[in-house]
Amino acid sequence: MISNLASLRTFVRVVATGSLSAAARDMDLSTAMVSKRMTQLEKELGIRLLQRTTRKQALTEEGQLFHAQALRVLAAVEDAEAVVAGRSQAMEGTVRMSAPGEFGRQWLVPAVAAFQKQHPKIRVHLELSDAVVDLVEANIDLAVRFGALSDSTLIARPLAPNVRVLCASPAYLRRWGRPQHPRDLANHACILIGHHSRAVWAFDDEAGTSVQVTGSVVTNDGSAAHQLALEGVGIARKSIWDVGDDLALGRLKRVLPDFAMSAAPLNALYPSGRQLAPRVRALVDFLGARLTKAWRWDGLVAR
Repeated sequence: MISNLASLRTFVRVVATGSLSAAARDMDLSTAMVSKRMTQLEKELGIRLLQRTTRKQALTEEGQLFHAQALRVLAAVEDAEAVVAGRSQAMEGTVRMSAPGEFGRQWLVPAVAAFQKQHPKIRVHLELSDAVVDLVEANIDLAVRFGALSDSTLIARPLAPNVRVLCASPAYLRRWGRPQHPRDLANHACILIGHHSRAVWAFDDEAGTSVQVTGSVVTNDGSAAHQLALEGVGIARKSIWDVGDDLALGRLKRVLPDFAMSAAPLNALYPSGRQLAPRVRALVDFLGARLTKAWRWDGLVAR
């Protein structure tokens, strides 16, 4: 019989983080202590849970079976602790979170500030970057991203509505005219986000229209692309969350409004093999409620 929950929790963190050293950092323990707990657990069970080399580790067949049960046991214990100790009112710990730069600065920073005031014992580490990071490798508990889920190892929870729009400044459109069809974009200056000078922009119409566009300016930063559009450099593809207020105030204009862009849902993502801690679940719930309430562009995107 397993003598304590510390060994179970250590085992689950080792699997989630991918190594003894990463688990040690996550749990604020020494690597030696994590290794000792793993050795004791395997000795007590009489089986090897992990195949370890100098470069990587992998669960054994018995380890996979035990890991699934360990997650269930810890979830039940955590629920019991929450009932007895009232952890929903006194949650604590750290949530490591990743999000796109512009969206994060505009929407998540004030949301995290409000959340932290409600839960002062929860520490939030917010990393803002337009680069897509590996959540397990980077030890991220939660990511907020636009777009369809392509990684089957992640779980996606929708947070709020979202659409992508093409937009440009009134000055740019006066000078170069308005494209009437997606194929006209080939003759316009486009602002691309990423590292490549060409991209394919897809539309959600019956014909499944897509067009290859060339970037007059290419940037790896969404905020820079937004500002470039405001400066009249060209046409940008942006989330309505980034440019909705500029469209409403006339600082930017919709381009090809009759050709809806392909969907890019706003999701909270977290690793499927990781038990979602109450503090993470609380933050996801808070963000979903706040962002849904903030949505205000039904009339604008319906045009």
